[in-house]
Amino acid sequence: MLELLLAALLGQQPAAPPAAAALDYDFYKTRVEPLLLEKREGRARCVTCHGGSATLRLQRLSEGVTNWTEEQSRQNFEAVKAMVVPGSPGASKLLRHPLARAAGGDVFHGGGQHWMTKADPDWQVLEAWVNGADLASYTKRSGATSVARIIQTNAAGDNIHLIDPATNKVVEVINDIEVPHGVASAPDGSRMYFTNEAMHTLDAVDSTTLAVIARVHLSGRPNNVAVSTDGRRVYVGIAQAPGAVDVIDTTTLTKAKSIPVNGAIHNVYVTPDGKFVVAGSIPGRMLTVIDQATETIAWELPTSAGVRPMTFDTKPDGSTKNIYIQLSDYHGFAVIDFDARKEVRRVDMPEIKGEEKHTTGLQGAPAHGLGITPDGTVLFSTSKVYSTMYAYSLPNLEPLGHVHVGQHPEWVTFSPDGRHVYVAAAGDNSTTVVDTKSLKVVANIPVGQVPKRNGTAVLRR
Repeated sequence: MLELLLAALLGQQPAAPPAAAALDYDFYKTRVEPLLLEKREGRARCVTCHGGSATLRLQRLSEGVTNWTEEQSRQNFEAVKAMVVPGSPGASKLLRHPLARAAGGDVFHGGGQHWMTKADPDWQVLEAWVNGADLASYTKRSGATSVARIIQTNAAGDNIHLIDPATNKVVEVINDIEVPHGVASAPDGSRMYFTNEAMHTLDAVDSTTLAVIARVHLSGRPNNVAVSTDGRRVYVGIAQAPGAVDVIDTTTLTKAKSIPVNGAIHNVYVTPDGKFVVAGSIPGRMLTVIDQATETIAWELPTSAGVRPMTFDTKPDGSTKNIYIQLSDYHGFAVIDFDARKEVRRVDMPEIKGEEKHTTGLQGAPAHGLGITPDGTVLFSTSKVYSTMYAYSLPNLEPLGHVHVGQHPEWVTFSPDGRHVYVAAAGDNSTTVVDTKSLKVVANIPVGQVPKRNGTAVLRR
């Protein structure tokens, strides 16, 4: 009042109050709404209590439905806005009510304390939205960083462990994906993608908040997954008859199509040059190569046994040279000449004297993990029979040695610099880290139940 009176006496117009921050719907839909569905360990989901409630009235989800429709999201947006004071996170009940008292939250929230500190990535997403961030500016926000992570799924669990390759320690955990199988990440580091065997979905996870932002229903039970080099498509192997590769549009996070193939798919890959999608079937005993540009089958190759893990090497121009494949009930791997479209060699992994030999519980896969170092000089192949990983030089495939890596070793992946190879020791509930030069174990990292697929990603933060 005093300011208004003084301005009138001086013949001045009073200063206008600051404009309230706009609440961007696209930011809400992409970043905020997934937090209302997120399952945080030890806590109920927001939607569980607020679906149809009198306060923060979120739309109820029908049985078996995991995401809201566009119309429901618009209704949720209006409900959430009522809990916000634009431009003032501290005055916004949406941020203050579920925040721990020690961090400045309210005395009591019937839904519990979801954030212990304002440094929690989820809370900071809400803060940015309340302060007027739009999707583009937030994506390009100053101070954004990238972090390398080894992503380890746990085939008999409901979580995924993220390992820092600089320390070889678990630094983050993604929860609420039951029986996660395949793993892949967006080339720009913004998302991770996991196949969810329990729900028959592809689960997209935000790399910053580690929240599941979408669950895309698939045509059947999924197995492994791969991402196109431009990040626009995700390819999911469907591991049940009659067999298919589902194609997911990453812009809309919907299933764009299913490509029928000959036999249920175990694994699917995108070749290093990005031109082809390669799928392998165990019951169909078939290698299927799909043209990525047209998403139609380019060629097929029948195999003598079921096709299991694969890896690729390249020619000097970056095109695919060979596909290395492991086969059902074979302790070794085969070499497929990509241009000739035929098998040209097999490599038997030798017996190891003095090493305990396993013949049961192999699930038809005595060898089930292949990988080539980032510099393309060494191929690693795991053996469940001997709890061992073998190393071979490239291109000649001369044996370099072997190293004990734990019970039932499965998938392998590499640190970005290629110094270490990470092996999922499914029988030990751990990830074994091996120096790629000395072939010595440098760490054993406890993870979840029956770790199998793993991958390497540089994630946006």
